[in-house]
Amino acid sequence: MTNHPHPSSFAHDGDHAADALPATIENADAPEPARHDGWTPARQAAFLRELAATHNVSAAARAVGMGRQSAYKLRARLHGTPFDKAWEAAFLSRFDVLAEAALERALNGVEVPHFYNGELVGTSRRYDERLTLALLAMRKSFVRPPRARRDPATAFASDELAALADRVERGPVDWLEEEQQELDARYDAAACDSSGAGEGAGGSR
Repeated sequence: MTNHPHPSSFAHDGDHAADALPATIENADAPEPARHDGWTPARQAAFLRELAATHNVSAAARAVGMGRQSAYKLRARLHGTPFDKAWEAAFLSRFDVLAEAALERALNGVEVPHFYNGELVGTSRRYDERLTLALLAMRKSFVRPPRARRDPATAFASDELAALADRVERGPVDWLEEEQQELDARYDAAACDSSGAGEGAGGSR
């Protein structure tokens, strides 16, 4: 299992935070050059995980010692890369929760309590027909169009935030040339993580 740095381990110095990364995330075989803007791969991945948890760009950026404007500038520079897709996945993860909650309310209504003289005397269910109609009108938008199989980004589903954050952390910045190359790299990384976890478990006995 891969160990990820906690967001609090990053320096909080605004948009030009100095790197404060644990040595455990460094790749000795292919070290990443330091970025002048402070957005190292590990910091990017930590930001993405915070973004999925909070759905708040400002809060996620602060959690890794960076600024909101800096985060948006980074996404603009990395448009079309794994980081960009992971950002989208972070928002999709929260949107899916919202959509499920809305569907639940449309199907089952909302329980409304009824009181008399300050005492609960019963409940009823209230249904919102406007919500139902809105969900029906948006039905097609919930079906995401498939990408061309030649696109290397298809190695990751649109909502695979965890896998995409790991991909951003280990690099490279851009997609590999083909989907199969991305898949092979993904499986190799998973095998290395599993092997490392097994060795750690065995050494603790």
